[in-house]
Amino acid sequence: MKQVAKDLLSIKAVTLSPEGPFTWASGIKSPIYCDNRLTISYPEVRKRIAKGIADIIREKYPETEVIAGTATAGIPHAAWIAEELNLPMIYVRSKPKDHGRGKQIEGVLAEGQKVVLIDDLLSTGGSVLKAVDAAKNEGADVLGVCGIFSYQLGKLDDNFKAYNLSYATLTNYTELIEVAEENDYIEEKQKEILHAWRKDPENWLK
Repeated sequence: MKQVAKDLLSIKAVTLSPEGPFTWASGIKSPIYCDNRLTISYPEVRKRIAKGIADIIREKYPETEVIAGTATAGIPHAAWIAEELNLPMIYVRSKPKDHGRGKQIEGVLAEGQKVVLIDDLLSTGGSVLKAVDAAKNEGADVLGVCGIFSYQLGKLDDNFKAYNLSYATLTNYTELIEVAEENDYIEEKQKEILHAWRKDPENWLK
């Protein structure tokens, strides 16, 4: 969805820096930094995101019974999407509580209920797939994962294939670069640098 890509750029949730790359927590050097947590502060943007992801769920996962948010960034969006779809919501902690019953899922989840997980950003999929495991351990039938943005890294597809699970995002790296060029955020030379990174992020600067 090009409008969402434009939103992310305009509110500076996405920053592009082809000549001065960022360093991710994983150590990967990247010409893009994405902080979709900023979207919660913009009512029109977050409404567009909630409606867009709700539409994806209606189309791809019509049997969905529960919306699950991943801690922490997926939780507010899951709440708005659940409201849009008039469905129950739960959220998945990053790790089980260290007290009480040691729960990792908050909210009501019945055995076998069909769940879609919501995350704000999909890079390699590692963190959201841990949430998938946690939901399955509590008895969920996980149908898929939805997010706002994907870097379209090969590892993401590989990891989801290994889980035999599908995912969908409102917008992605390729579309965002197109929108950035159309709206004069980047020049042609910078576009080439950005596309080169996605093809081989680990060896991009070597």
